[in-house]
Amino acid sequence: MLQQNLILNVQKLTKRFPGVVALNNVQLQLHEGEFLSLIGENGAGKSTLMKILAGVQLQDEGTIEVFGKTVRMDSVKTAQHHGIALIHQELNLSENLSIAANIFLGREPAKAGFIDKATIRCEAQRFLDMVGLKINPETLAGSLSIGQQQLVEIAKALSIDARILIMDEPTSSLSAGESERLFEVIAELRERGVSIIYISHRLGEVKMLSDRVTVFRDGEYAGDLCGDEITHDAMVKQMVGRDISQYYSHKPNPIGDVILEVSNLRTQANPEHELSFKVHEGEIVGISGLVGAGRTELLDALFGVVPAVSGTIAVSGQKVELHSPSDAIALGLALVPEDRKGQGLVLQMSVKENTSMASLKAHAVNGIFRNGEREEQDTDEMIARLSTKTPNADQTAGFLSGGNQQKVVLGKWLATEPSLLLMDEPTRGIDIGAKQEIYQLMEELASQGMAVLFVSSELEEIIGMSDRTIVMHEGKITGELPREDLAEESIMHLATGGVQH
Repeated sequence: MLQQNLILNVQKLTKRFPGVVALNNVQLQLHEGEFLSLIGENGAGKSTLMKILAGVQLQDEGTIEVFGKTVRMDSVKTAQHHGIALIHQELNLSENLSIAANIFLGREPAKAGFIDKATIRCEAQRFLDMVGLKINPETLAGSLSIGQQQLVEIAKALSIDARILIMDEPTSSLSAGESERLFEVIAELRERGVSIIYISHRLGEVKMLSDRVTVFRDGEYAGDLCGDEITHDAMVKQMVGRDISQYYSHKPNPIGDVILEVSNLRTQANPEHELSFKVHEGEIVGISGLVGAGRTELLDALFGVVPAVSGTIAVSGQKVELHSPSDAIALGLALVPEDRKGQGLVLQMSVKENTSMASLKAHAVNGIFRNGEREEQDTDEMIARLSTKTPNADQTAGFLSGGNQQKVVLGKWLATEPSLLLMDEPTRGIDIGAKQEIYQLMEELASQGMAVLFVSSELEEIIGMSDRTIVMHEGKITGELPREDLAEESIMHLATGGVQH
C-alpha cells in the first residue's frame, strides 16, 4: 500500500551526452515502502536517471531531494550514504574475485587492521540465502552463469541495507523460479519499509508488483498510472504514444533445403550428451529451456567460440570444422550474443566501426585495404533498415541505449550477408516497441530464405515466433515441438526434464 512519506523527489532533471539529450526536465517521486515501476522504450532515459540517483553519473540540471534534503549524488558512496543502492542492468562483478569478495568489495570489514575474511564469508552466505542462491560464497564470480551473477548483484545491493533499492531489469536473465524468489525478497523488503524503483520491460511483472507506474518517453516524463489504471494496454499506449495491435507477426514460410545439420554433437560444457537436429532455409527455430540448460553453449559451439568435443556439423550439406568464429563467418554463419556489451560491441568505437567489424575481411580492397566507401554504405543501410536511433554513424556505441546497441549488433552481422543467423536472447532488456521491430526483422529475413536459430527464455516469444522449438534440459535435447504443439505447458514439461509424448 502506498505510504504518505515522500522520501525521494526529483524535479526538472536534465542530462546531456554528446549529440543526445538523454533526460529533459524529468520528474520522479517515491514514497516510503512504495513499489514504483519506471517504464518506457529503450532510449527513454530510464537507466540514465537511475545511474544519476546512484551516483554513477552527474546531472546537468535539476534537483534531487532525499528524505527532504537536497543532495548532489557525486559518487556511488554518496548515494549509498543516503541509502540508495542500484542493481545494474548490465552485470558489474569482478570475475576474478569470489562471490563473497564481490558482495563486500570496497566495504570489507576488518579485524586488528586486517580484512575479516570469516565475517565476509558468513555475511555473504546470509545474503545469498536471501536470494535463494545455493552456491559456496568462495566460488569465483567468473564461473557463474549470467542468471547466477544477477542474483549475486541483488545480494550485493541487499548487503548495503538500502532504504531505496533501484532494480534495473533484475529478472531479465533469471528463470521463473529465480524470479519468484526475487519477488518474495521484494515483499520482505517492503515490509521493512524499503522503497523499490523497478525498471522492467516485462509488463506482466510491472502490473503484478506495482503501486504506481511512472512512464518516460523520449527522455521526458510522460505521466503516471496508479491502481486500476495499470493495465497492459494503458502502459503500452503511454510508452510508445500509439497502440500496438499486432505484436507477433510470424507466418510460416516455404521451407527450403537443410542449411544446418548437427549430428551427435558434444559441447565442452555438457560432453556427456549428444545433440542432433536440423535447420532449413526460410525456417525460424527456437531453442527453449531454463537457465543452465546449455542453450548458449550450443550456439557457442556452432559458431566456433568454444569448439565442440565431438560430433559433426554440416552447412549446406558439407561437413565443416569450426575452430573459431572466423571459420563460421566464412561459411555464412552469424551470432548475435546474449551479452551485447561484453561480446557484441566495442563500446568505445563508433556505430560505423562496429557495423563494419565482422565484414572487414570480406569487403577489403585487394584483400588488404579497408573499404571505407563500403563501410559507410553498409552502416547507413543498417541504420535505416533497423531504425537505429543515433545522431550519426560516428556516434560512440557506448552512448546509445541498450535497444539501439542491440540494433548495431544486428546490423554488424546482417552486413556479412549470412545464410544462418544465430541469436541468443535477442530481445533481452529491450522495450516492447523495439521487440516488435526485431520480430518483424526475423520474419523478413526468413521470408527471404535465411534460416534463424534463436534462444529465448520468454515462452511467449518462443511460441509467437517459432516454426519449431527445440527444448533443452541440463545439456540435452528433451524434445522438439512443431508450431501446432507449442504451448507453455508442453514446453515447460520438456524444459524441466519431462519426456516427450
